[in-house]
Amino acid sequence: MKAWRSARVPLIWAALALAIGVPIALAAASEQLAWRGPVYILAGFAGIVALGLVLVQPLLIGGYLPGLSAYRGRRAHHWIGGALAFAVVIHVAGLWITSPPDMIDALTFASPTPFSPFGVIAMWAIFAVALLALLRRRLGLRLRTWRIVHLPLAIAIVASGVVHCLLIEGTMETISKATLCAFVLAATAKAMIDLRRKRALRGESIAR
Repeated sequence: MKAWRSARVPLIWAALALAIGVPIALAAASEQLAWRGPVYILAGFAGIVALGLVLVQPLLIGGYLPGLSAYRGRRAHHWIGGALAFAVVIHVAGLWITSPPDMIDALTFASPTPFSPFGVIAMWAIFAVALLALLRRRLGLRLRTWRIVHLPLAIAIVASGVVHCLLIEGTMETISKATLCAFVLAATAKAMIDLRRKRALRGESIAR
C-alpha cells in the first residue's frame, strides 16, 4: 500500500506528460511537415499545445494532480489559462500570416472547411474567460457569478476545441489525437460532476 502511494504521484504526472507529449511527438514526426513553412508549423503546434493545456485545466481545478494544494492548484489554473490564451494567439496569428483570406473566412464563419467555426467558437470563449478573469476584481464579480459565467464558456471551449481538432486532417496522428481529445472530455466531465457534488454537500452542511 505504501509502495503504491509513493509510486502514485510520479505515475499520474507521467501519464499526463505522455497524454500531451505523445501527440506532439508524433505530429513532429509527420511527413506533412516537409511541405509546411516554419510559421505554419509554429501555428499548428501552438494549437496542439493549446489542446494539451485544456486537458490540464480541469485536472488542476478538480484537485486531481498530486503535490499541489488547493490554493496552488487554483493559482496554476489561472496561469495555465493565460498560457492557453497566448497559445491560441500564436495559433491564430500564424495562420493569419500564412493565409489571411482563409482566416478572414474563418473569423466571419464563411469558411467552407467544417472545422473552422468550431475553432473560432473555442477561440472567442477562451478570450472571453481570460478577459473576465483579468477584470474580475474590477468588475466586482462574485464567486457565484463568476462560476455561472465561467461554466458555459468552459463547456464551449472543450466541446468546440475537441470537435475542431478531430475534424482537422493534418499533422496529428489519428489515434493519439482521439485519445487526447477523449482525455480532455473525460477530465472536464469528471471535474464538473465532482465540483457540483462538493458544492451540493457543502450547501447541505450549511443548511444543517
